Amino acid sequence: MDLRELLSDIINKNTLSKAILSNKVTKDKSISDKVIIKPVKIKGEVYYQFETFIDNKAIHINLEGILALEELISLIKESYKQGIFKTAEGEYQVLVSKKGKIKIISNKDQTSEIELSHNRPKKYILNEGEPVDFLIHLGVMSKEGKVFKQKYNKFKQINRFLELVEASLDTIIDEEEINIIDFGCGKSYLTFALYYYLVKIKGKKVKITGLDLKKDVIDFCNITTEELGYDNLEFVCGDIKDHFTDENIHMVVTLHACDTATDIALEKAVRWGAKVILSVPCCQHELYDKIDNNNLKGMLKHGIIREKLSSLVTDSIRGNVLEILGYQVQLLEFIGMEHTPKNIMIRAIQKHPKYRADKIKEYNDLKNIWGLDNLFIEEIMEDILKFD
Repeated sequence: MDLRELLSDIINKNTLSKAILSNKVTKDKSISDKVIIKPVKIKGEVYYQFETFIDNKAIHINLEGILALEELISLIKESYKQGIFKTAEGEYQVLVSKKGKIKIISNKDQTSEIELSHNRPKKYILNEGEPVDFLIHLGVMSKEGKVFKQKYNKFKQINRFLELVEASLDTIIDEEEINIIDFGCGKSYLTFALYYYLVKIKGKKVKITGLDLKKDVIDFCNITTEELGYDNLEFVCGDIKDHFTDENIHMVVTLHACDTATDIALEKAVRWGAKVILSVPCCQHELYDKIDNNNLKGMLKHGIIREKLSSLVTDSIRGNVLEILGYQVQLLEFIGMEHTPKNIMIRAIQKHPKYRADKIKEYNDLKNIWGLDNLFIEEIMEDILKFD
């Protein structure tokens, strides 16, 4: 059996469980050290997902049938010397010699179960069927742990938030008590989730303060806290800009603080030396009338495009400022665009010394491209952004 015959048989019969291509023929860093291939089901059709790794980033491409076959053959003949194919009918090892001769070794006793990954139920930190007290109390799930249909998007949002928290804990997990402030907490689904995750799941001692302008919301949250018996979780009615503390703050959360309120929250977090910042900005209006680029007049003349661009530039600038001030910054998708367009989270982890020269240049270049000056974030951080 030659290579094309083997792979055609595997793909035509849909027997592949997983394949790994390795031992690449070149030192070119633009070519992944390995390729992982597995079947996925998309809209009822079987595709083959090719996962490669470039600069420690995973890249996925889904190919159907004949396209997947030709891609596999091309990769084996041109880029990799070894392939392992695990299938429901056995395991096959493909070896390519220096002269390009292909050898296939089969083991029919080593079979693998097929899993179509897009068909598998999502494994959450909080799982349906497992009753969670605050979710029951807030009307997200029943006492039996069944998530109500109309609350399922909220359930997914809570889990996505906890996934991002989990990925951010390394720098604070060893603190004796984790001190957190949540600006603009609202009804506090995510604040309660944060408490539950850190205390009930991770077994940590915490102190969490939620802050919001709406007194009725704060009263509701404090009553809920008391009914749940959540110690060291309190809610305070007040404005972000007026909130001060002498305590050591480890994490600052600010979700959907409107316009420059996000900048005020970031400024507070930086001054407190918060090791983790999780911010989902909202309504970024400041730069709408400020951004300017003569080469992009054809875009900026459209209001809706200008609005979207100003939001992206605003959050990029915020990220740059945090990088200058010693944070490792990622801009991540918080929840899917189908639920809300306000879905970018700025996740910042304190990692580096302040005033990194490369990041200062990057920041100034970004401002110059968009013709920006006199930014609010610079105004409120003037004494700590002395890098001109």
